[in-house]
Amino acid sequence: MTHNKQDIRKAYLTRRKALSPEEALRLNASLLARCRSLELGNPVYIHLFLPIAAKKEVDTWPLADWLRKAFPAAKLVLSRSFIATGDMQHFVWDESTMLTENALGIPEPDSGQRIRPDQLDVVFVPMLAFDSRGHRVGYGKGMYDGFLRQCRPDIKTVGLSLFGPLEEPISDAWEGDVTLSAAVTPEKVYYFNDSNE
Repeated sequence: MTHNKQDIRKAYLTRRKALSPEEALRLNASLLARCRSLELGNPVYIHLFLPIAAKKEVDTWPLADWLRKAFPAAKLVLSRSFIATGDMQHFVWDESTMLTENALGIPEPDSGQRIRPDQLDVVFVPMLAFDSRGHRVGYGKGMYDGFLRQCRPDIKTVGLSLFGPLEEPISDAWEGDVTLSAAVTPEKVYYFNDSNE
């Protein structure tokens, strides 16, 4: 099997969609348990993504509940994506935030308190797969790479995956890709670039 992003993307979309509801529930519960071991410091702003249910993305709703309890002084932040331009705007997510599904099925904030990328302390990153170097494969639009390049150099980027790392490095990863600080799977937390070791 080749290990370029296009092939990986296709294989892992198929693999994730093939999960039974019971298996997906079990994997998500295990992943949340692993997230509780993360060393996140004392974040002020934690950026989270909400799942596209039709693509069986990692269920981050329970993670949001846990983050609010574990870090009561922190504020959660969600993005609104503009697919045509590749831009993302970021808003505080609180009890007054109205969420609307966009064309891709992602729940997004309609409006609210805007947050700049350089204000964020932690970003939880969606992905289909990742390798042992901390490179990730997403849906191929490059929006998160563009967003993460606007964040501070000390940002903690935490990828969430229902599957472990690829056996081989991603063959067409390039220097412009923003690598992860860590990746959480149902079995283990992987750290990269000596970020938390």
